[in-house]
Amino acid sequence: MSNAEQKRHTALVIDDNEPTRALIAKILEQELGVHSVLAGTCEQAVRLAEQREFDVILLDLLMPGVGGFEVLKLIRSESANIETPVVILSVLDDRDSVDRCMALKAHAFVTKPVNRNVLAGIVKAQLPNGPRAGARAWRPSS
Repeated sequence: MSNAEQKRHTALVIDDNEPTRALIAKILEQELGVHSVLAGTCEQAVRLAEQREFDVILLDLLMPGVGGFEVLKLIRSESANIETPVVILSVLDDRDSVDRCMALKAHAFVTKPVNRNVLAGIVKAQLPNGPRAGARAWRPSS
């Protein structure tokens, strides 16, 4: 494995909608060169988050099973990704949902449908060595 491959960022993309997962992974690859690991269920997401550390996690809130809020709680309490930046991607855009996510230590909240450039910019800001590593962002719905 080359040094470039070793330093390549990896994202965990959690969304129950397969086309959405594929689109997000494509945006991350094309815009940022980020490799994505995809999870389609809450259980799969928690299992992957327990197994390895990611550079960033993108999480849908409205998922069957325990749901995105619970996945975020579990990531923040029981995984290898307690400090990993989490970007919420959701159709929910109410202040209560945003506040709840921020209280659970999410780093950014992006309302769906996502804009390619907005998503790339927010994820880039969360990556280690990004322009504003650790910055928190919120994009309200238009």
